[in-house]
Amino acid sequence: MEVSYRLEALAKIFEQSDLALPRVSAYFHQESEKELKQAEAMLQYLSQRGGKYCNKNIQRPGTEEVCAILPAVEMMLNQWKEEMSVMLELNQLAHEYGDPHTASVIKSQFIQPLVPKVKLIGDLLTSARRAGCTNDSTGGFGEYLIDRLQETLTNA
Repeated sequence: MEVSYRLEALAKIFEQSDLALPRVSAYFHQESEKELKQAEAMLQYLSQRGGKYCNKNIQRPGTEEVCAILPAVEMMLNQWKEEMSVMLELNQLAHEYGDPHTASVIKSQFIQPLVPKVKLIGDLLTSARRAGCTNDSTGGFGEYLIDRLQETLTNA
């Protein structure tokens, strides 16, 4: 849920009038909804297996310093890599404790959907660097090109 919260915060940043990158904002909003569904699926699976969810305080998303596409994409790539490592660790623990069903569910429902996300965001990061996007809000034409690229990615 924390990832969904962070993605939604990024979507709101790119909706602001001083940035106004609607396709990038729509992408982050769409990914936020997907992450929320993934979190709900994990909670549902946990309750089916008799587990308990232990709440924790979700910290502020840490997006205050984001004012351009490049740091936002880098933040999300790091977040999804971290999520992937947690899921791989859960998968390994399921194998160690002899629970092939949980290992299969984690792999099919949580790890496999993350692989294309990490690939796409990595490609987007490379494209943003090549287009001339910077870590500050002076990206200009590069950010416009990335916004246009998002149009083709969301329609594909």
